[in-house]
Amino acid sequence: MGTEPVHGRLVVLLLFALLTASPAFAQIDLAGSWGATNNEDLAGDSVPVDYTGVPLNPEGRIRALSYNESQYSMIERQCQGLPTFYFVQGPFGIKIWSDTEPVKGTTIAYTVGAWENRAPFVIWMDGRPHPSKYAEHTRGGFTTGHWEGNTLVAYTTHMKAGFIRKVGPPISDETTMTTRFYRHGDVLTVLAIVEDPIYLAEPQIMTRSFQLQTADLSPVGPPCVSAYQGRMPGESVPHFIPEQNPFVDEMTTRYGVPRDAALGMPETLYPEYRKKMKPGAARPGVCTINCVAAPPPANR
Repeated sequence: MGTEPVHGRLVVLLLFALLTASPAFAQIDLAGSWGATNNEDLAGDSVPVDYTGVPLNPEGRIRALSYNESQYSMIERQCQGLPTFYFVQGPFGIKIWSDTEPVKGTTIAYTVGAWENRAPFVIWMDGRPHPSKYAEHTRGGFTTGHWEGNTLVAYTTHMKAGFIRKVGPPISDETTMTTRFYRHGDVLTVLAIVEDPIYLAEPQIMTRSFQLQTADLSPVGPPCVSAYQGRMPGESVPHFIPEQNPFVDEMTTRYGVPRDAALGMPETLYPEYRKKMKPGAARPGVCTINCVAAPPPANR
């Protein structure tokens, strides 16, 4: 009789362990059409030389300052698309759907798509390995995923070189992205961590929230159609030579942002940077750390 309470406690502990372990297997449903709430700031796509919040290293900054948005007028570049992670930067919605193994009913993959300026990307859930580093790089990259409790964690490699924003901060083809999908009722929050050993001094972290929609989004957008915009194929690529970018003080002139913050100095991402700002640091041509030489006056 003395062992009965012990047995009872063992049964209770076993049930408790099963119940507490269940969330690890309780995979939530991500399928559906999701509209962007746009509560977060959109990526800086409207002002030239707006690299605020992008931790560029010196190589990345030099490359970014050579960028000229007139490149978009080139026929061969109009339909090149945007990187995979732009879905957590732009104002667009997404659609997520799954492919299921017909016998066991397990999820083979999720696909995230819905609009025309970014290639849909597949999150493989069947345990397949990433390909060799010499394998083809694509706009959508190669992504594998697994569940951590109720969070879908995806890891992307093999993305083509491109831009982390449309105003020129670059990423290389060695860039990787870790994405976490959190669902709370009708709200889906996506956290993307982008790492690039070539152009970024530290990871770039981005988030966006989406609201479940009753209207069904199309899995793919309309096809991109290039058009003549004054430049013929094969002409030189528009660019700025070093220290000649006429827009380097655009953010400072318009909004009073110190130049080193506009240029994506990693130190400016942290609250401690406020202590290092000198009086008058938000004047054009004035920077506080790791400064880039000012260009000569431009005729605009």
